[in-house]
Amino acid sequence: MARVLLIVGGGIAAYKSLELVRLLKKSRHQVTPVLTKSGEHFVTAMSLGTLAESQVHSSLWDLKDEVEIGHIQLSRAADLVLVCPATADLLAKMAAGIADDLATTLLLATDKPVVVAPAMNVRMWLHAATQRNVAQLRADGVQVIEPAEGEMACREYGLGRLPEPADILNFILPALSRGGGPA
Repeated sequence: MARVLLIVGGGIAAYKSLELVRLLKKSRHQVTPVLTKSGEHFVTAMSLGTLAESQVHSSLWDLKDEVEIGHIQLSRAADLVLVCPATADLLAKMAAGIADDLATTLLLATDKPVVVAPAMNVRMWLHAATQRNVAQLRADGVQVIEPAEGEMACREYGLGRLPEPADILNFILPALSRGGGPA
């Protein structure tokens, strides 16, 4: 059993994170959800927490152990950190080393492998800034799950869709079987 710290970003694809949690739990993995403020517009903490059978964290200032630097402990208690969906905003913050909320602070504080599953409009995905950010993240050792191609919520077609939860699980299973270690 591996411990997954799941950071849910704010995008229409966030609904797929619920199915991913279900699949992770079915595979006997522990899931600790972190819901970004933007993510709260797409899924509820109650749904995420119920499926994860775990407390959902959403604010750096709500960690009851913050006196003991709880964000450091939370980031290191996992075997793997998964950002799903990883929005253009989250990818940019990660690439720039910005830590202005719980999710981005956890990402800077972790010493565990990080995997991102990008999801955004095709033009946002193909934009030079996003591609530059993804290249930087890869250079920093972050594993990137390539987005899927298909119709998007905005009715455009192309790369940028979040892969299906089963495909995301299959991508991270090798790392989970090693306790999160590198591929």
